[in-house]
Amino acid sequence: MKFYNRTAEIATLQSIEQASIESAQMTMMVGRRRVGKTTLLKNAFNATPFLYFFVAKKNEILLCDDFSREITEKLGIPVGNYSSFSDLFKAVMQLSQRINFTLVIDEFQEFRTVNSSIFSDMQNIWDSMKDNSKINLILCGSIYSMMKRIFENSKEPLFGRATARMIVKEFDIKIIKEILSDYHPNYTNEDLLSFYMISGGVAKYVEQLIIKKAFTKESILNALFSEGSFFLDEGRNVLIDEFGKDYGNYFSILSLIASSKTDRGQIEGILKMDVGGYLSRLEKEYNIIKRNRPFGAKEGSRSNKYKIEDCFLNFWFRFIYKYRSAVEIGNLHYIRDIAVRDYETYSGIILEKYFRTTMIEAKEFSDIQGYWNSKGEDEIDIVAINEFEKRLLFCEVKRNPRRISLTKLKNKARDIIAKHPKYSVEFKGLSLEDM
Repeated sequence: MKFYNRTAEIATLQSIEQASIESAQMTMMVGRRRVGKTTLLKNAFNATPFLYFFVAKKNEILLCDDFSREITEKLGIPVGNYSSFSDLFKAVMQLSQRINFTLVIDEFQEFRTVNSSIFSDMQNIWDSMKDNSKINLILCGSIYSMMKRIFENSKEPLFGRATARMIVKEFDIKIIKEILSDYHPNYTNEDLLSFYMISGGVAKYVEQLIIKKAFTKESILNALFSEGSFFLDEGRNVLIDEFGKDYGNYFSILSLIASSKTDRGQIEGILKMDVGGYLSRLEKEYNIIKRNRPFGAKEGSRSNKYKIEDCFLNFWFRFIYKYRSAVEIGNLHYIRDIAVRDYETYSGIILEKYFRTTMIEAKEFSDIQGYWNSKGEDEIDIVAINEFEKRLLFCEVKRNPRRISLTKLKNKARDIIAKHPKYSVEFKGLSLEDM
């Protein structure tokens, strides 16, 4: 797969690279696994020599051997042998006082399992040597909660040290369309929806679908539910390190949310346990779910609904984790049949997410939410507001345009309109035809 887009991210990284000629730069980069962080970094830098350290789960001495070889090969300077990363990092910082170069340390959070004192040692070395250094240091990680703790918790040694922060996100919808145009030029809107439903714009998933030549609903489901499919264990692989030994409770909660049990009361009623702490961590620490409140509701509102933000993880918990016993005995046709049976309903939910995402990417509105009243009735799929231009947009989303009723939509919107008397109002029906 060719390298797509990332124009804004590359411009930012190259600006930081340029600044490192004058003074040391430390950038914290985070993004979910498989999103394409490493590929982005390897395509971003062209003005400085590029060193790449990958923190594998192995002995510190062996890591230092790997890193020393990388320095010698890329800079042509023998740095000797080291048994501790802290000593090696000090040597790197000394080198950076003579040479301007980029150093990427990938899966940086894994140092916590290698040697947890590395973070405080790095802080001391950085603080004492950065003023005379010309290093472009990129500390990259995929476990959101751990990276956030390392750099944003005031009790951690590297708190406040990063000079820049970057979150690498999925490909936007414009790029997904470009990819489909390149590999499946006559794609239909149904193909686009299916491709978005599974990949969500995550680079690795896009690549896997391309490898399998899976561009239609049928071929995508075949790729997902085939023997040895990359996707079957992917949800577990992505999240198991995030959650650790308590992953069972988190997985149960996420499975219920993916199956439309989206409010706390429903989840607690089924699991017979208090899930408030789990939901809070899933939202604020792990960045996996989003707490949605109805349009116009205040921050403290209890009328919340939770959604899994990631397209693939939502699908994985809805169809693969939920039916994991069938996966374990190899009955993948059974799960595929369920996915086909539920496809119309499930893809309708993803279609709504698709249109919300296109609106977010268009940057026309100051807020985009759904709406439901205190009784959970009068649901509106999308309410978008532009407070500067004083306009409101109400949207009903259905796969089939013939099922859209703008008359009903206007009736549901009347209370919101009454609270915004000076706003212009627009009503839209959005369907597969509008993708």
